[in-house]
Amino acid sequence: MRRALLLLALLAPLPATAFPDRPVTIINPYATGSSTDAAARALADSFTRDLGQNVVVTSQSGGSGVVGMRALTAAAPDGHTLAYSPLVPLAFQPHLVRNTGLGPDAVAPVCNVTENILGIMVKADSPWRTLADMVAAARQRPLTYGSPGPNSAPFLGVHRVQSAAGGQFTHVPFRGDGASLTEVIAGRLDFAAIVVASGVPMARAGQTRLVAVFSEGRHPAFPDVPTAREQGIDALQPSYAGLFAPRGTPEPVLARLEAACRAAMETDGFRRFAENWGAVASFRGRAELQRLLTAEYEATGAAFRALGVTPE
Repeated sequence: MRRALLLLALLAPLPATAFPDRPVTIINPYATGSSTDAAARALADSFTRDLGQNVVVTSQSGGSGVVGMRALTAAAPDGHTLAYSPLVPLAFQPHLVRNTGLGPDAVAPVCNVTENILGIMVKADSPWRTLADMVAAARQRPLTYGSPGPNSAPFLGVHRVQSAAGGQFTHVPFRGDGASLTEVIAGRLDFAAIVVASGVPMARAGQTRLVAVFSEGRHPAFPDVPTAREQGIDALQPSYAGLFAPRGTPEPVLARLEAACRAAMETDGFRRFAENWGAVASFRGRAELQRLLTAEYEATGAAFRALGVTPE
């Protein structure tokens, strides 16, 4: 009898292991100390309390986020390895670099966290008060502008302005928004295409002025500045950042992580991050993030094809 009971016990299915059963890692695919790193750490602090396991952030930068996101896709699909990233490595880089192994189907979205609203800033004493003013000037002479680089999201925003309204624009690439804003203030550039949060200090100091944003809604720090679409120019260039898991992660685990993400964004720690970095919180569940990612991948591919850009 005892042998029979022992045999039945051995043959019985093992109970499912509760998630998480060990520490969780969030990969930051950009530099340590960046806004992406800060956002990941704000989430990790809350996740540690919510999930009951230590949640640590590691930076694996390179290739505009490709290195870190490829590390995510190689991880076990059990929810213990995540990545917090803008959509760039998933929606932009596959159109620029061959064989990245990335794209909308390479990962499992967990939640969208922020929107990095993009826009155009000019020197405070610029005669251009609206985007239409700027386009009118660009029809008379080429305007020079700075952005984080060719094929960056702000660069594509200006491309969409040109496609929708015309004008001539000469691009000058810079390493970061601060450098191009400095050149605008010095009068050596006509405007800068940037992540708006980067320009908040200079705008508040009266050195620059926001003309338009490329998002669906206005930037909360500049509620009086209309979007490009509100100004009659169809130039939409969103820029979202969210949390991702490896493809194949079980649905119950994704649901648990999504709930933890929503809770994290309600904490004082996350609010401090958003205030300190000028980030715009934008929670979207995993299904909505999948839709946003797919749409951005397709729209970016179309824009690059129009520019004659092919993967290298």
